[in-house]
Amino acid sequence: MPKINGNEIRPGNVLEHDGGLWAAVKVNHVKPGKGGAFAQVEMKNLRDGRKLNERFRSEDKVERVRLDQKDQQFLYETDGRLVFMDSETFEQTELDAELLGERRPFLQDGMTATIEYYGDEALSVSLPQKVTCKVVETEPVVKGQTAANSYKPAILDNGVRIMIPPFVGEGESIVVNTELFEYSERA
Repeated sequence: MPKINGNEIRPGNVLEHDGGLWAAVKVNHVKPGKGGAFAQVEMKNLRDGRKLNERFRSEDKVERVRLDQKDQQFLYETDGRLVFMDSETFEQTELDAELLGERRPFLQDGMTATIEYYGDEALSVSLPQKVTCKVVETEPVVKGQTAANSYKPAILDNGVRIMIPPFVGEGESIVVNTELFEYSERA
């Protein structure tokens, strides 16, 4: 595996550090008035979710890990496990539903998700950035309440609460950004 210098770490890099796999979440390059420069890296453990703040000097060597990404189709959920199928080999993979966290309600039957593997171990699941959902409950439009940037609460068909523009009504389909949990556009 390639070793990189401490000052080459970028957000999103996966590193092997202290016997675990860590994703760099935030990287801040610090150049103090006295002493050498270093990178202050906030990392998240890919296996158990722990967070860690670590300093890497430019002469420190770190193992950078490449993860294999495979697009797989979601089939069903059983006992807190999500079952995905590889569309080329038709192999089925079971993953813990906890991997998705709060984005779990956006996973729909037949949806293609990107799963990252380290060897044979599945570490993370990425949903498509935009998903179409239906508004099942929201407040009616009040005439004259069209001030700029006014939003109203709504509940989607998957149970998620988001803020939507006042012109969107119940029963309409909208596109939701799954990373930011916000309204994107009408479907």
